[in-house]
Amino acid sequence: MPFTIGTPSCRRAPLRAHSLCAALLLTSITGITSITSVATHAQEAPVTLDAALQAASDRSAAMGAAQASVRASSEAAVRAGQLPDPVLKAGVDNLPVSGSQRFTIGQDFMTMRRIGLEQEWVSGDKRRLRSALANNMVDRERAGFLAQLANTRQQTATAWLNAVYAKKAVSLQQELVSHMAHELEATKASYRGAKATAADVTQAQAMLAQTQDQLLKAQQTFQTALISLSRWTAAPVPDVTGEPPAPQSYVSSLPVDELRQVQPVLVAASRDIEVADADTAVANSDRSPNWTWGVAYQQRGGQYSNMVSIGVSIPLPVNRKNRQDRDAAEKAELGTRARLMYEDAQRQVEADIRTQSALLASGRERIANLTGSLLPAADQRVQLAAAAYSAGTGSLADTFAARRAQLDARLQVLDVQRDVSQTWAQLEYQVVPAAMSASTPVSQ
Repeated sequence: MPFTIGTPSCRRAPLRAHSLCAALLLTSITGITSITSVATHAQEAPVTLDAALQAASDRSAAMGAAQASVRASSEAAVRAGQLPDPVLKAGVDNLPVSGSQRFTIGQDFMTMRRIGLEQEWVSGDKRRLRSALANNMVDRERAGFLAQLANTRQQTATAWLNAVYAKKAVSLQQELVSHMAHELEATKASYRGAKATAADVTQAQAMLAQTQDQLLKAQQTFQTALISLSRWTAAPVPDVTGEPPAPQSYVSSLPVDELRQVQPVLVAASRDIEVADADTAVANSDRSPNWTWGVAYQQRGGQYSNMVSIGVSIPLPVNRKNRQDRDAAEKAELGTRARLMYEDAQRQVEADIRTQSALLASGRERIANLTGSLLPAADQRVQLAAAAYSAGTGSLADTFAARRAQLDARLQVLDVQRDVSQTWAQLEYQVVPAAMSASTPVSQ
């Protein structure tokens, strides 16, 4: 009897039967079986790369946090351009505390009940500069969102590729198990016909057991890869489907000016420069103090005249050299720091792109070499070993060794393809397409 391995779908058969009965019962009661069936099918459907990327983008908690940061900074940007709240001031002036009129209001001519308003005045230029600073901080938060989006897409693509190649490895192992089981049955038949020895049967059983163990290991690796992918899709992934994309990336051909617009590291570094410059402009404007205007109405006793007071408060920058000037100089140095950090980030990004592009080109060359030389040689070895064994000039051990070498060669090519695909994912998804960059969240 051919050797078979129980699959997860086989083990779930009783559970599915039970679920079907429950669904039929639900139909008779509520009539919503179709909705339940659609939801169940969607949950169990294999996941493509595009579906995984979309799910990760929609459900990422980190991206949700980044969106909240953008919305929060957008609210602060509106507030930055407003005048400070006016101050309501009320009190009693010149209240007697001794004599016959102590603690009385309206008898002494100097005692006054006072109510007034006070407003700090921030010039229109200052408010425009503060609004510009706040808007630049919004843009910096949006750059942080883009960086989180790029990281999520990179990690999701890498996890999906790991799962796909793990599934391919399982298929290769299953193919070898099936072949080994067939060889075992053929060897047993030959032994019964006195054309094979007991040692041949024992060896075939041992090779089948080893191959079955390798299959179980490959299946565990596949399940682990699905779990890793589920971490990014935020939902259980029962299976993956589709072929890995061709390892060709457009990122290495992007012009520098365009790269600055779609590479989150460079976008964030350029936003840091804009924030620093805007902060420097605000600090320079603060060298001129804000005046505070006030008006008050003062009521005295009935036999005395009421009064109105108007005044202005002007801060005196008596130590401008060590206060306002120092603050402006600090912000200017931070601007210099931001420019140098951008230059360093640009060099690092360009070096990473060149490195990954070189690895990608080398990987494609390795794949072409292996598929053009190693795999044909391994296939030919299997054919020669099988022909020799059929002719009685070769051993069963040679046949098994050829089959194992063929599998190892195919697994070697698969490993190289997986490594190259992961390099491709790191290169391809380190940038955010312009359409997705334009859809980053803004305040409502």
